[in-house]
Amino acid sequence: MLASRAPVMDAASVRHAYRRWAPVYDFTFGQVAEAGRRDAVKVINERQGSVLEVGVGTGLSLPCYGSHLTITGIDLSPEMLEKAQARIERHKLGNVAGLHEMDASALSFPDESFDTVVAMYVMTVVPEPARVMRELERVCAPGGEVILVNHFSQEEGVRGFLERKLAPFADYIGWHSVFSLDQVLICPDLRMVERRALKPLGLFTMLRFVKDPPSVAN
Repeated sequence: MLASRAPVMDAASVRHAYRRWAPVYDFTFGQVAEAGRRDAVKVINERQGSVLEVGVGTGLSLPCYGSHLTITGIDLSPEMLEKAQARIERHKLGNVAGLHEMDASALSFPDESFDTVVAMYVMTVVPEPARVMRELERVCAPGGEVILVNHFSQEEGVRGFLERKLAPFADYIGWHSVFSLDQVLICPDLRMVERRALKPLGLFTMLRFVKDPPSVAN
């Protein structure tokens, strides 16, 4: 399995990596991820109600959400959250209910709190992706959506070769280059309704899941 080759990062490693990334994130990876972020927000803006963005980072997506949505953001990095808060104030974003420093694998929100839960470029960063997926499922309301934008690795070709070469440096770069799709397909109540390759070059994928009510899932 691809997942077994990836070294395990802990929360301290993630915080340390993103402390380094925070000053330059918007102009580096933020630019690479722009197309995927834009596509995900476009989908979310067609929905109603409350949105939880897990891994809100510097808040690049926050000005793009429709004003009819109520947005809550969490991140493990206080340095990233400081930049996100400044963005909220700069853009006068009244629909952002709050930002919280929080571990995505142990969310403090009650069950079924949000109509939409989105995690963009998060699953390859967190130390325990399975626990994070279960938390996303837990806080999503029945009939709501969980949306992932993420890099999923491949076995073959030049890209697969480069991903395996980068794998030992996960702690330093702050994300797993080797990460299989199977690692997020673990929640029985989340039914995948869309899988879409995103720019640039299909490097990232958007997955949309609907959380079925218990009577449908069983």
